[in-house]
Amino acid sequence: MDATYTLEQGTAPLLISLPHDGSHIPPAIAERMRPAARRSPDTDWHVGRLYAPLAQALGASVLRPLASRYVVDLNRPADGHALYPGRRETGLVSTIGFDGEPLYRDAAAEPDADEIQRRVNAFWRPYHEALQQELARLRSLHGRVVLWEGHSIRTRVPMLFDGELPEFNLGTADGASCGADLQRKLASVLESQQGYSFVVNGRFKGGYITRHYGRPGEGVEAIQLELAQHSYMDEDSFAYAPDRAPAVQAVIERLLRACLG
Repeated sequence: MDATYTLEQGTAPLLISLPHDGSHIPPAIAERMRPAARRSPDTDWHVGRLYAPLAQALGASVLRPLASRYVVDLNRPADGHALYPGRRETGLVSTIGFDGEPLYRDAAAEPDADEIQRRVNAFWRPYHEALQQELARLRSLHGRVVLWEGHSIRTRVPMLFDGELPEFNLGTADGASCGADLQRKLASVLESQQGYSFVVNGRFKGGYITRHYGRPGEGVEAIQLELAQHSYMDEDSFAYAPDRAPAVQAVIERLLRACLG
């Protein structure tokens, strides 16, 4: 696979990054994995489909990877540092899935340090270089840019959190990755709708990309939205639910417009 990401450049001061949208696993990696893992079940399924029409309407840029997070997790630091120290979590190049089960056939099939570095060089670095360059381009045009991290996850993942996840989970690294005014605007959007449960800076406060690139004092505000997948898809079959998705898109559109307003 030559290209490792797609970038659609917009004109608005908004970059939508979808780092877990890809599901491709190169054959040389997939053949060492367990059959269930080859489906890449922990993909943020269909987030590209959710955001595409909104980005087009708003003039936003969209950055999407092609490879699965099982190849390398673009929302983890390249040195493999833990995002939530003391909690069990998947890593930069994980050997377990969200269900806690092994991804690879056995320990001998797992990637060693050299392979991990090759994956970082081949997949992680190009994505982050594109991310940095697009942020710089938009900031040079507008003086300010919002980086929107679009994610989704199964509604229940016992390894990561207790109980059922709210449908909309907004993260700003506890207010460090965006200005207080923007966080208030976004929270107000969620408070004004009645169709979905939500939380601000709950279990998902923002991953590496939100924390690393969100520098409001330097003109870059970053926000992560983690959606509970049942709100727009079938979590068992991974099928998109066209009857549910439009209502979710309507709320996301209001959030994105708040970033531009």
